[in-house]
Amino acid sequence: MPATAAPSRRRSRQGASRRGSSRRTSVTALRFGRLAAMGVVALLILIAGVWGSWGTAQHVMLTKGHEQGTIKVTRCGADACTGPYTPLSAGSTARARVVIEKTVAVRAGQTYTVVVKPDSDEVVRSGPAGVLYSWVPMGGALLLASVVVAGGLGRTRVGWVLAGSGVALLTAVFVTI
Repeated sequence: MPATAAPSRRRSRQGASRRGSSRRTSVTALRFGRLAAMGVVALLILIAGVWGSWGTAQHVMLTKGHEQGTIKVTRCGADACTGPYTPLSAGSTARARVVIEKTVAVRAGQTYTVVVKPDSDEVVRSGPAGVLYSWVPMGGALLLASVVVAGGLGRTRVGWVLAGSGVALLTAVFVTI
């Protein structure tokens, strides 16, 4: 009997090692899939933050060729404030009424430096406050992506860097405005 017991043991060990290697392969595939999916999610969050910020930031940061001036806010509604526009740049024309988005940073009776959006009577804040405020969606995206990177990707240091960047940006906006 001892002669027949050895081959069966050998077969069971080979089967176990084959099962072990296929298990390692599937675990590796699942790990790669999770990392790829979380990486795509984090990247999409950051792209959405840039996309959400760029709509306003492009006018504030790339001011060449844009009309620049000031607005004296006279009235505020539910979503927007209005007031007269006084030009500061060459080629800019005065307007009796322009519209600025109503935010926590815009109050009636205050004067703000602004940039006029092309082909409209809408203005956005300029200067350091305007630049920082335009990037608020990116600050939120950095905070959200930090959770995905730290938890989903297991990269805690990178997650802390993203979170710190988002907090620094949002704190700078709060202090500046």
